Amino acid sequence: MFFKTSIKQKDGGHEYTHYRLCESYREGRFIRNRTLLSLGDLESVLPPEKIPFLCQRINQVYLEGKTFIISSLRDDKVEALCTKYVGLLHEAQKIEKAKKKAAGIEQVYIDRTTNSDIREVGGEWLCLQACRQLLLPEYFETFGWEKQDIALALTQIIARAVYPASEFKTSRWLKENSALCELTGVDPSAITKDKLYQMAHRLYDEKDGLERHFSNRTNDLFSLDDKIIIYDLTNTYFEGAMRESRIAKFGRSKEKRNDARQVVLAVVVNPEGFLKESQIFEGNMTDPESLRHVLDKMKSHRGRSDKKQVVVMDAGIATNDNLKILKEESFDYICVSRGKLKEYRATSLSPVEIRDKSNQLIEISQVEVDGESDSFYKVKSYSKGLKEASMENRFTRAFECGLSQAAEALKKKGGTKKLEKVWERIGRLKEKYPSVHRLYQIHVEPDERGIHATSISWERIEAKSESRHGEYFLRTSLSVHGEEITWLIYNTIREVESTFRCLKTDLNLRPVFHKTDEATMAHLHLGLLAYQLVSTIRFKLKQFGITHEWREIVRIMNTQKMVTTHMVNTDEECVSIRKCSLPESKVRIIYKVLGYDEKPFIRKKSVVPQLNLEKNIYAGIQGISSG
Repeated sequence: MFFKTSIKQKDGGHEYTHYRLCESYREGRFIRNRTLLSLGDLESVLPPEKIPFLCQRINQVYLEGKTFIISSLRDDKVEALCTKYVGLLHEAQKIEKAKKKAAGIEQVYIDRTTNSDIREVGGEWLCLQACRQLLLPEYFETFGWEKQDIALALTQIIARAVYPASEFKTSRWLKENSALCELTGVDPSAITKDKLYQMAHRLYDEKDGLERHFSNRTNDLFSLDDKIIIYDLTNTYFEGAMRESRIAKFGRSKEKRNDARQVVLAVVVNPEGFLKESQIFEGNMTDPESLRHVLDKMKSHRGRSDKKQVVVMDAGIATNDNLKILKEESFDYICVSRGKLKEYRATSLSPVEIRDKSNQLIEISQVEVDGESDSFYKVKSYSKGLKEASMENRFTRAFECGLSQAAEALKKKGGTKKLEKVWERIGRLKEKYPSVHRLYQIHVEPDERGIHATSISWERIEAKSESRHGEYFLRTSLSVHGEEITWLIYNTIREVESTFRCLKTDLNLRPVFHKTDEATMAHLHLGLLAYQLVSTIRFKLKQFGITHEWREIVRIMNTQKMVTTHMVNTDEECVSIRKCSLPESKVRIIYKVLGYDEKPFIRKKSVVPQLNLEKNIYAGIQGISSG
């Protein structure tokens, strides 16, 4: 610091020397000066020869902290003025720091900056905004739920969507990996697997009301009318024995897990993929039998217009009795005929050609069937035909290989030779390959006593079905709409297949590890609630050409993090700021398409003495070591 002088005049016209305390600073390539204090007429209070000594003392005390001086060099006037001006400098410095802090400006040491407490936030923030869009918090408030219970419910539903796992793993994920609790306001240290179990059961108690709320809200949000609904079933198996279970039964497993007990999940969805109704059945519930139990719920989604709803379903459900029930309840339907029609007449000279989503050629032609009031359409899919022919060839090769092994066993020592046992072996082979054994005529030659078999021979029967590979028939109660429209309506059944794929794979509904029926019901229902968020997000993204699977969306969103940055300022205080990272380009696109905010705008700042921070860190390390 140094003194700068200028000549000024007093009111009476008398000139005097005006002193200013200044300092130099660098600005780019230039050296500039700035005034720290305006001292006025120093020569009126101090002899001119002592003014340089005053500047020296101010530098010593303010910059170097040297308050002591040899008594022989001490000048009381100089010391008094030095004390005054140093005090003014400190006061001005405090005011300047306060202004900078108020404006968010801190002088920090860059090389002492660290980051900690990094948590995933992108997927969680995306799902929380979907919850708000679906008015889920308002729904719980209507029924008098406490704020903390609502926050925990939202936390658990979102956790199932982003990180589908057991309650134990979910509680650990919330504490160690995710910033979800910061978004919902739940204390992560208070979350236990038991609390999550209790909340899952409480949510299951609200099952019917929640499904109605989601159905009505998505219809209002996206202007849907549910004129077409799709009904289908799937099953999920248990990893445990579940011997005491009321609902876990052995049945026909669509996942080829006939060794495990299972439950059946029936769902009603609309063509946009939104879940309308769901019901959980015992594992041995057959597809046709389930329709009667769900029919009352299907009635509640007849839509807003007076027109009949169209039920789209698979051939396994479409028995004649079920179709009769749907007609009696004033439903229309489109389904695959349970059997291939043998006698029919084409009503047009040439079929209508359509390309499916995979750009595969499909031929559709309307046909007439005597004695039937429904309309029938013959569908020929060449890609499906190639697949069926390939599967048949594979099965026929395996069936013939099994017959060859049985024939060779007659010539081997210890091989199966008794006539009765040989036919049993052939019977098991037919049971293993039911779709191809009808194509063969098998002969077993007995010996003279009729006890042992001497040879096995077979011949391939010319099958009429070979030309009908890839061929099936659609059946509908609708009046004639044309081949293409009928096909498009039926093809909406692909949406329920997508629903099951998302539930089982992305939301981890398969397999079930719970040991009680109540926990199983709550587990499956929680997955369905998470699916409501997933379907809402994906529906809007699909409209803009973003067709990612849910796991891929979560992976993209997880690039956005919540992080705490620690900096040490020039006062040796630790400045900690907790803030959300900026979204990457792909994340920003998803937010923009959905109309969501890009980040939750959570910004927490704290300033603590560096010494206290070090003590806290040391105490934490000691606690971990002792633990």
